[in-house]
Amino acid sequence: MRENAPVPHFIRTIIEQDLASGKHRTVVTRFPPEPNGYLHIGHAKSICLNFGLAEDYGGRCNLRFDDTNPEKESMEYANAIMEDVRWLGYQWDGPVRWASDYFPQLYEYAEELIRKGLAYVDDLTPDEMREYRGTLTEPGRDSPWRNRSVEENLDLFRRMRAGEFPDGSKTLRAKIDMKSPNINLRDPVLYRIKRVPHLRTGTQWVIYPMYDYTHCISDALEGITHSLCTLEFEDHRPLYDWVLDHITIGCHPQQIEFARLEMRHTVTSKRKLNLLVSEGHVSGWDDPRLPTLQGMRRRGYTPEGIREFARRIGVSKAANIVDLEVLEGCIREDLEARAPRVMAVLKPLKVVLTNYTDGVTLSREAPLHPQRPELGSRLVPLGREIWIERDDFAETPPPGWQRLTPGGEVRLRYSYVIRCNEVVRDARGEVVELRCSIDHDTLGQNPVGRKVKGVIHWVACAHALPAEVRLYDRLFTDPDPDGHKDRDFREFLNPHSLQVVQGWVEPLVRDAAPETRYQFERLGYFCTDRYDHRPGERIVFNRTVTLKETWAKPQG
Repeated sequence: MRENAPVPHFIRTIIEQDLASGKHRTVVTRFPPEPNGYLHIGHAKSICLNFGLAEDYGGRCNLRFDDTNPEKESMEYANAIMEDVRWLGYQWDGPVRWASDYFPQLYEYAEELIRKGLAYVDDLTPDEMREYRGTLTEPGRDSPWRNRSVEENLDLFRRMRAGEFPDGSKTLRAKIDMKSPNINLRDPVLYRIKRVPHLRTGTQWVIYPMYDYTHCISDALEGITHSLCTLEFEDHRPLYDWVLDHITIGCHPQQIEFARLEMRHTVTSKRKLNLLVSEGHVSGWDDPRLPTLQGMRRRGYTPEGIREFARRIGVSKAANIVDLEVLEGCIREDLEARAPRVMAVLKPLKVVLTNYTDGVTLSREAPLHPQRPELGSRLVPLGREIWIERDDFAETPPPGWQRLTPGGEVRLRYSYVIRCNEVVRDARGEVVELRCSIDHDTLGQNPVGRKVKGVIHWVACAHALPAEVRLYDRLFTDPDPDGHKDRDFREFLNPHSLQVVQGWVEPLVRDAAPETRYQFERLGYFCTDRYDHRPGERIVFNRTVTLKETWAKPQG
């Protein structure tokens, strides 16, 4: 897909003003995921925004893991995140950064705040702290330990680091304003005691910094110019600025908030996605029905299509709830331009060509893409027996039917016109075979004296390869499965979100590598499975997207 022009938005305006005024000479952004889960389509928006802005303005973008909560973090997630960023087509500046790289500096800045009388060690329990904090309408109250001396606070904080106190028994809090209308400024916790081995530092630390404290300092240490985050952090910005204003550091990035991406017919909450995985509603984090980047990649979505989606939905402060059709449309457009064409039959009905004659009945070459001759062509072999789609035959056709009927004619794609002469049934009366005759004068030309409108796809039985084909659809039947206060989101799981069929496909795909995409003519876009497909041994396709939007809300 051709890269389209950037869409103007308020963050671009800020950056361009900053560059024009000389406030910044370059743009430095960062993508700061927590390695506690797999990335989803909402993260893709942030990735495209941060890396895309750095590219567009000749700057750089860091990848920094926020690894301050060791209980839930793992290298499995970190490795998957790095893979996802690269798969989307981006490369971070320099080495991967980690918040844990800055643990020593973060600790020293905490001591600086203590020495300035701006932080104190508190003995309140979490429940007591919530009680003292107040509410949105009532101010908070000072902790009984708020006015400890600098010397006592330094001593206690150093002993916290040395591991003298039990987990959760003490915290380090900023001393700001317990009566602030912004609850985030009511003496927020900066450090807590937590004896959990860290994925990178092991047991070196028993105190860990909180996200709000860590993030702004990490940004400043890396020289970030524009710290982009979603709107739920807007009320945290005063704390971001307060920390940087009260420590000795030579950089103060600007935090800018934008609306997060919400998409209909899915959920993006890590907790809810984890439930779907752990309870077996899906096969794993890379299940092609999930909105995870791993799942979308396995389904056959293209990085270019996702990047175009991020471009189209734009960036704003307003709520960003997007129909799944927008994403599917971007993927469809990209695959239309790039995917080679082959024929496959997913609901096979056998057709015997009664007058097929070796040496007389011919096979034809067919282009792999009608607009891209550079992709070449392939031979579409014909034989005495072929498979057609069962849906392309009707004994009692509806009005306007242009496919095969008893006594009717249809053209085989890239081949002859055939006429259905006989319908063969089994003992139960089910149609199991059609017997048809070939008009040998119609290879590459229209029949004389009559018009045949219908064209159907097919594969020759002797040459077609058996394939497992997984037909994916929306995971939820409700456009807002998470929006019902009195109902669980799992109640709206679509029981037909996956159907597995055994089909037949052209021999061309025999040696296709995993993650090879094709258009199955008249059926949709399909991708060889990333893991289960084995070239030359087992053919497994996932349906990426239909040729056109076909979703309809189930009745009842």
